[in-house]
Amino acid sequence: MTDTSPSLGATAAETAEPLSAPATAGTDSQPVARDADAASGPATSAATAASGAEAAPVFTGEAPAGKTFWANLNSPFRLGLVLTLGGLAAIALGLAFWNLSTIIIYVVFALFAALGLDPVVRWFGRHSVSRPWAIVIVYTAFALVFTGVMLLVVPALVKQITAFFSDLPATVDEFQASDFYAWLSSTFGGQVGAITDQVETFLTNPANIAAIGGGVVNFAINVGTTISGLIIVLVLSLYFLAGLPAMKVAFNRFVAARNRKKAAAMTDQITDSIGAYLMGMVVLAFCNSVVAFLLHLFLGLPFPALMGVLAFLITLIPLIGSVLYWLTATTLALFTGWVPALIFAVIYLIYMQLEAYVLTPKVMNKAISVPGALVVIGAMVGGTLLGLLGALVAIPVTASILLIIKQVFIPKQDAKI
Repeated sequence: MTDTSPSLGATAAETAEPLSAPATAGTDSQPVARDADAASGPATSAATAASGAEAAPVFTGEAPAGKTFWANLNSPFRLGLVLTLGGLAAIALGLAFWNLSTIIIYVVFALFAALGLDPVVRWFGRHSVSRPWAIVIVYTAFALVFTGVMLLVVPALVKQITAFFSDLPATVDEFQASDFYAWLSSTFGGQVGAITDQVETFLTNPANIAAIGGGVVNFAINVGTTISGLIIVLVLSLYFLAGLPAMKVAFNRFVAARNRKKAAAMTDQITDSIGAYLMGMVVLAFCNSVVAFLLHLFLGLPFPALMGVLAFLITLIPLIGSVLYWLTATTLALFTGWVPALIFAVIYLIYMQLEAYVLTPKVMNKAISVPGALVVIGAMVGGTLLGLLGALVAIPVTASILLIIKQVFIPKQDAKI
């Protein structure tokens, strides 16, 4: 009978690996291995051959895995050249960003101005007014209000600033004759009078005022730069406001098609909240300005128009703007007398509570809520990086980041089990 088994004359190990051969086959070590195999039997010989095949190193031209990263580099010169060029490119981009920082600030300011005016434009759109005509109405109204405010405030502001420096000696004399100054002198000694005289001498010296402003020429240059910047921001905001819907569509097309619906909803929510927040901040700052102007006017405190403009600018700072203005205005009111200063401090403090618990919830009802700690941190970071603009836009940027974290990152983490 013929045996059809493929393992004819072979052991079980040879049947499993019929073509295996020792790693030292054809070398001087082969007889030694053959003698050891003969002494230990056929099964041990096959196992030794298999283990030798697994343990034999294979040379591939690369360093072993236990070596460092740099030992695995086959072209160190090319790597060094690429890293050097990458570092130079990063430095060039940083310098370009630094040189273009003013333009970037203008663009960001204009974009946020457009987002702040967009709710008003959409309100006209809901009342059967086309978007182009709504933009024309909004900018015309803004130009009329701005021109009226400038005509009312600027002459009085210039007059009051001039009067401030010309009447400064008389104001200091009145302050030194007040009861508050007597209390300071009795408490802190004669140093109060010396400090007051030094402040008066410093402020009445025109050279010091010019030095504070950086010189007359630099002051004129700064004024011209500010005016040109405002014009650039106004024009850019007009273009951004007109093309805001198309910008949203173009931005959403960078997202994968399956996620565009969610991205579009998030974009609308972010832009709506930013617009509502900025408009709310302007409205609240305007209310602070009106209250400050009326208090200074009726209490007989000096420079009501100047203090009203100062109130508008300071209270634009989120969360702490009202407190800063309250402290500043109360301190300046002490130069007139402690009674009007106390009345101003009490009335404005009452208004701050009214604003915090009544006006702010009504005005900010569509804005994204941000924890108080993040508001303070965002305002400080934004103010340090971009000044007043940074403090103004820090909160909506923080709110947008929180929204993205809540709707994108956290759901992904919750889905991981």
